[in-house]
Amino acid sequence: MSVKLYNTLTRQKEEFKPIQEGKVSMYVCGPTVYNYIHIGNARPAIVFDTVRRHLTYRGYDVNFVSNFTDVDDKLIRVANELGEEVPAIADRFINAYFEDVGALGCSPADVHPRVTENIDLIIEFIAVLMEKGFAYESGGDVYYRTRRFDGYGKLSHQSIDELRIGARIESDERKDDALDFVLWKAAKEGEISWESPWGQGRPGWHIECSAMARRYLGDTIDIHAGGQDLAFPHHENEIAQSEALTGKEFAKYWMHNGYINIDNEKMSKSLGNFVLVHDIIKEHDPQVLRFFMLSVHYRHPINYNLELLEAARAGLDRLRTSYENLLHRKESSAGLNEKKEHWIEGIKNSKDAFVTAMDDDFNTANAIASLFDLSRQANLYLMEKNTAVEVLDTFTSVFDELTSVLGIPLKREKGKMLDTEIEALIEKREQARKERSFKVADEIRDQLKEMNIILEDTAQGIRWKRG
Repeated sequence: MSVKLYNTLTRQKEEFKPIQEGKVSMYVCGPTVYNYIHIGNARPAIVFDTVRRHLTYRGYDVNFVSNFTDVDDKLIRVANELGEEVPAIADRFINAYFEDVGALGCSPADVHPRVTENIDLIIEFIAVLMEKGFAYESGGDVYYRTRRFDGYGKLSHQSIDELRIGARIESDERKDDALDFVLWKAAKEGEISWESPWGQGRPGWHIECSAMARRYLGDTIDIHAGGQDLAFPHHENEIAQSEALTGKEFAKYWMHNGYINIDNEKMSKSLGNFVLVHDIIKEHDPQVLRFFMLSVHYRHPINYNLELLEAARAGLDRLRTSYENLLHRKESSAGLNEKKEHWIEGIKNSKDAFVTAMDDDFNTANAIASLFDLSRQANLYLMEKNTAVEVLDTFTSVFDELTSVLGIPLKREKGKMLDTEIEALIEKREQARKERSFKVADEIRDQLKEMNIILEDTAQGIRWKRG
């Protein structure tokens, strides 16, 4: 089965056919680095890292580019507030970004270009648009002539007049048309700026991604991706700029992840529900946050709260416990099992279901369901009187293979277990003892012992401590 993905441009699911067989060029819009990333930034980071992982798993050579916007109005404002230079602010939060998304299991892109490293390229891009009549200078600013581009609105599936009516447009007498957007901003006094044919200034937001995608991936790329909020105007404007410059299709496939709500409300600083990843992962396992994000199909909206995060933790813990019980059993398993082929066939079916789900527009929700089915089979197998090392190896190797696609390893580092996870294991052990499942209870006890967790029976119940 080939990979299929939903293309925002055509509004339908399509078979993925890259420009060059076996190779994928993929550009994902990165953050503006003026603060720690919030949970809304984390979703595209996790989603498109997973897309990249699955395409790689399916045999593609993926060239993955994700940029940093390291100069814009927000960065300038923060730099002024703190009395620091813009590059210092950008460097600080780029480093923080790598720490946060690294904790979430996201691999670095092949290239992380910065706007400030590509100013000459951006100026050259704008100059060509002006030569072709798609841009004009006004008062030191340069604007794009939106109506000059015939295809404007094709990504958001609206005519230019519909966009004109529905958009919130700032009144600006320097524009020929209210829908025209800025390519180059004239510098205000004291702002960071660069010399250009139109005077001191800096790039507009939209032009940077067009220029950097072209530099690192070529005139036409396979996949361009980002959050749903970027489809209009950012990605619409990228198409207009890039295709006006080259006369070629900018991207074959456009992918957008859905919004995140906090307790069923839109995330907003004014509502006090603005959640930073930097804060979440201080108190919660970052892999649980990744598992939570992938438990919903990427195009659907997702609601975040601590209760739902706890449910995700419990689900991930179920998978981890099954996996760790398999590892533990392997140490003492030497018996034969007459049902070996039956179990291996069941494992294969779960693997096939996982791959089918991921091939179908990266349906991580269904893929995770297949992992739970694999876990259920493992738990049943561990109840067998005799277990074969070959079957146990097959279970663990398939778990490793599939969870690497999701970026969620199941093997926990010793001493890294959260208190809530330890308590959940102890509760499972007590339940197993009540149900007289002493083999399961003993395996959990030994698992805790390996992690240097000491259990104590008291009049108030089981207590534990780290050894």
